[in-house]
This record gives sequence, structure tokens and C-alpha cells, in this order.
Amino acid sequence: MKAYGPKGKGIDTIIEFETAIPNLKPHDLLIKIEGVSINPVDTKIRKNLADDLSSPVILGWDGIGTVVDKGRDVSLFEIGDQVFWAGDVTRSGSNAEFEAVDERIVGYAPKKISKENAVAMPLTSLTAYELLFEKLQVSIKDKGKSLLIINGAGGVGSVATQMAKQAGLTVIASASNPRAIEWVRNLGADFTVNHHEDLTIQVRDLGFHYVDYILILNAVDQHMSAVNELIAPQGHIANIVQPKFPLVLDKLAHKSASFSFEWMYTKVVSNTSDLKSQHDILNKISQWLDNGQLKTTMTENFGEINATNLRIAHEKIEKNKTIGKIVLTSSNDF
Repeated sequence: MKAYGPKGKGIDTIIEFETAIPNLKPHDLLIKIEGVSINPVDTKIRKNLADDLSSPVILGWDGIGTVVDKGRDVSLFEIGDQVFWAGDVTRSGSNAEFEAVDERIVGYAPKKISKENAVAMPLTSLTAYELLFEKLQVSIKDKGKSLLIINGAGGVGSVATQMAKQAGLTVIASASNPRAIEWVRNLGADFTVNHHEDLTIQVRDLGFHYVDYILILNAVDQHMSAVNELIAPQGHIANIVQPKFPLVLDKLAHKSASFSFEWMYTKVVSNTSDLKSQHDILNKISQWLDNGQLKTTMTENFGEINATNLRIAHEKIEKNKTIGKIVLTSSNDF
């Protein structure tokens, strides 16, 4: 099969190459790739590679396509099913003609929206869902409570804003330029603040002395002082960013506030007992996309899945100026 990936750290090392179609484990689906989206995790993994690898690495964690074969223990899908997924960082990814993916982290693809719009959603939607409903444990009883989303215009923030509004929360989303502010407001944010300026002053100027929940979606080291100050007594904080330095959480102690880490790949990498929950979440996301409860965050389709377009996508993501998601598709009929 054709595949695309880097042989080293540099964007210019992303090439097209031939490799074997993957062998299937008992719970695996073999999926013909029809679309992918590009995430910051793709560029981060590439930049951590050794230089001049003996063979390229297949990246790509969001995918959409058709099941063409299945392992002996597969029970959730049949050949011919249209599916979408966010993959497993310990295995070869979706930047290829075929990918083997554990069925327990795969969902049925939406039927009422285009594939390019659907493929933008799995990784960010899974992350946002787990942040809000597993880590923060938001429920119907929390209607009216406040949530600060740091980096509201990013991929995860764009989905979390929508989910939080559906759950009845008041959302304060950070956005640092007019385009980003318009984007988060269109997704339902009630208020905006600028994460390049003093968050504590801005949030309190909005009339919130404390907020009940905080999502940290970028620059955790930079924002911890404000987060410690703004979180409400018995409030909950969830973070997706790996700190560069030890985090200072002392001020949370007398507030009895909690701090959680979220890594969407923990379940599959550690084979946790709740692994199949990601199948269930993706099916819920698919339904929300089809019934209009959730809007796609796809903003750009760079065209065919090939080495050239992947290099362009990686370069744009590394500039850290993107709003929404970049996708590539296997045809123009989406």
C-alpha cells in the first residue's frame, strides 16, 4: 500500500513510500482510508523522532473510511461499515491507504454530514468529552455553573465550548484576535478573554470572582498562577498540556479544588478496562453531528492525502495560527 510519513524531525522528510498492509490483531478493523485530519500531536511526534530513520513513520490519528477486513474477535462492526476514529499513538496511523485500528476505539461515521466535516472531529471530540464529563464530571445538576476554557479557539476548545453550552454551563473562552473571538462566539461562548493578557483581571472584570471549572488547553506553566487564583472552592481543573516545569498547586489545598490530567490516548495505550468507552463516545459524537447538536470544526481541506499536502499542513500547524481543523481527503467527492 502507499503510505506517507517522515524519516526524521524535519517537515521536508515527509515522503511517499510503499509498505505492507498491516496485519490484524483479534480486535482490529482493517479500514480503507478516505480522509484524515491533522492535529498538533502529528507535528509533536514528528519533531521527537530521531534524524535519518531507516524507514519512515506513518503518522495521522484522525481518520474516516470503510471497513474492508476484521480480526477474529471483532463484534462491533461488519465489513462495509463507514467508521471514524482517532487512533493509537503506539501504532501506525492514518496517513496511508489502509490502517489497522482496534474496534473499541472506533465509532460509526456520521451519515448526514460530509466526510471532510466528520473527519475533523474524532480526536478533539473525544478529548473534550473526557475532559468535561469524565474529568470534571459535569452533569445536568451543574446547569448555570461557569467554565473558563483557556485556548477556546483551538481544536479541543472549539468542541468543548459547544459541549459545555449543551450541558448548560456559562462559557468564558480565551481568544487572542478578532477572528478567534468571532469563532468562539459563533460556537456559543458567552464571554471572551485574551490569554496573552492577565486572565485574573479580565475574568473578574466580567463579574466572576471565581469560576467553577477551568480547562487548560495550552501553556499550562504560564497560566497556573491565574488558574490557582480563579478556581472556585471545591472547583475542578483539567489540563491536556504536559508541563515543562513542576506545577505549583499549593493554593488549591485550602480551596479543596481538584486538578486532573487528560490524555486521550491513555485508555488505548494502557489497555484500560474502560477502553470501549471511546467507541460509545464516538457513536454519541456521530449522533450529535448528524442532529446538529455539534458543529464541525473543519475550516480547511488541503486536498488529496499525499506527502506534499501533509508537509503544507504540518507547516501551517507549527505556526500555531490555525483556527479549527485542517483535513485531507482521498478524493474531491466529499
